[in-house]
Amino acid sequence: MEKTIVTPTRSQIATAALILLLVGGAAIAFSPIFVRLSELGPVATAFWRMALALPAFWLWAAWPVSGSSPAPPAWGHYRWLGLAGIFFAGDLIAWHWALEFTTVSNSTILANCAPILVTLGAWSLFGQRVTATFITGLVMALAGATLLVGVGLSVSSQTWVGDLLSLLTACCYAGYILSVKQARANFSTSAMMAGAGTVACLILLPATLLWREPLLALSWSGWAVLLGLALICQVGGQSLIAYALAHLPAHFSSVTLLVQPALATFFAWLILGERVGSWQAVGGLIVLGGIFMARLGADS
Repeated sequence: MEKTIVTPTRSQIATAALILLLVGGAAIAFSPIFVRLSELGPVATAFWRMALALPAFWLWAAWPVSGSSPAPPAWGHYRWLGLAGIFFAGDLIAWHWALEFTTVSNSTILANCAPILVTLGAWSLFGQRVTATFITGLVMALAGATLLVGVGLSVSSQTWVGDLLSLLTACCYAGYILSVKQARANFSTSAMMAGAGTVACLILLPATLLWREPLLALSWSGWAVLLGLALICQVGGQSLIAYALAHLPAHFSSVTLLVQPALATFFAWLILGERVGSWQAVGGLIVLGGIFMARLGADS
């Protein structure tokens, strides 16, 4: 009796990718908790996030996969791996330094401008179509993310350096999303994460030494926090996001990842006991509504 091979439809693959994207967003929502609990400085913490994840990525990339072997990527394709690593390292450095010079509210709002930049980049560079429904969902999700912060922007002469760094964070994360989207056309998730992670490590290590941050945690609990950051947020969260980007539009994926501040707020309340106000709860619901509308716009 012959076996019947059931091939998933394009819609089923997209639905599964969306679920994995949301799970990935939930995983990286733990990153502010781990950074807050880390014994090390922000850049050193970012370095260990990447370094402790690399063995898992390289073992995964070396694991034999059954089936037909894909054609090896051309040398020109490797630039997307390099750009993904550079942009991700820049995202971590700019975000952590922004918090030294501006308020958490300003930094969060400005860094969450990344979906706007991803949408513009996907449209202008790669010709992805953007609908009015999607734009409405994008605006809703950004408005909800702003409400989650609890206060509006407060621009002053004391915060402008941090505000610019927050915008740089948005630019770097947008560049990372677009680079991963392009890299996934020619690389597996494991190869992409291993290559980009190696590049990021080569940037974050000298950056840590340059800013003279202590490089080694002094307790087992300190190393446990770093390992949790690497395994949950990087190996788990970012890998799922990279996988999903092969099957979903980059601009829609970036809007969906605005679920992260909503979940981060919830986790901070659950784990750290931080207060969550009614406006933040409303903001979280608006984010979810915006993601739903962006999904409708991306499908139309």
